[in-house]
Order: sequence, then structure tokens, then C-alpha cells
Amino acid sequence: MTLRNSAEGFGLISRLLHWAMAAGMLGTIALGLSLARTQPSLSNIWLFSLHKTIGITLLTLAVARLLWHRVSPPPPPLPGPPGWQMALARWVHRALYTLMIVLPLAGWAGSAATGIDVVVFGRWVLPGLVPATEANAEGFLRLHYVLAFALIGLLSLHVAGALRRAAKRDGSLRRMLLGTRK
Repeated sequence: MTLRNSAEGFGLISRLLHWAMAAGMLGTIALGLSLARTQPSLSNIWLFSLHKTIGITLLTLAVARLLWHRVSPPPPPLPGPPGWQMALARWVHRALYTLMIVLPLAGWAGSAATGIDVVVFGRWVLPGLVPATEANAEGFLRLHYVLAFALIGLLSLHVAGALRRAAKRDGSLRRMLLGTRK
């Protein structure tokens, strides 16, 4: 079992980052959708803090993942689908990486703009990214909300593509699960 990516497959570090982020995104999306319908109070403020902690953790993992791709480039996609599907997959991946950075930053900015400290892991107060104003809070939290739905759509496309390739048994999903297509 190799840590680094190779021309044939994903190394352990890439696979762990991928699946940890997948679990974290699914969890924080579910939590975020629930929080969007919740009025903050002293009894549930810890859930908002948990959402922020997961979001900042995912932002950190996304940056680590991008840096890891510079150190250990991912293998090229396996051939098979028509060119338009391969192009769509490339654009979906690019958009996912963009959202993995921009979405938590928008949430952080919106949360900080409320004037309430952004606390992660129940311990560390993050600096405000923008001035605390009602307009900034509204704008950035709205952006965070819209980007979350864009992420849901892109993740759905990503999963559908992975399942379609898995149904064709081309080895793509196996490569992300086990590091090799064989």
C-alpha cells in the first residue's frame, strides 16, 4: 500500500482525504440544511458551532488536498466515456474544488459579519473576514446558502458519474476505494 499517487492509482493519502471530505461534506450539508430552518438559541448554539467547526476543517482539508496534488499528482482518468462526459467530469471536479474553498469562506465571512465570534472546536476564535454589518452578514450568508445548493448539485453529478462507471466495471471506483483498478 503506497502513500503517494501513481500513474495507475490513488495512494492512501489521496483516498483518505477524499473519503474524509465526502463524509464531512455529507454531514455538514445535512446539519446545515437543518440549521437553515432553526432559530439560534442557547440550547442549539452548539450545533451552529459544530457546523462551523466541520466547515473550517473541510476548508483545511481542501487546501491540504490541493497541496498534496502538487506533491503527488493524481493519476489520469481512466478512458472509456465519450469525450463530452470526460469534459463534464473535469469541469465538475474543478467546480467542486472551487466550492470546497469558496463555500466555507462565505460561511465564515457571513458568520463573522454578524458580529458574533466564529469559534471552532469550542476553543479558537477566528478573525473576521469582513466588517460586521447587517448587509455583509445577509449577503455572505445568502451566498453560503446558494453555494451549498450548487455543491449538492455537483456532488450529485459526481456520485452519479462514479456509479455509472462502477456499473460498467471500468475500475474507476475501485481505484478510489482500493488504490488500484485491478
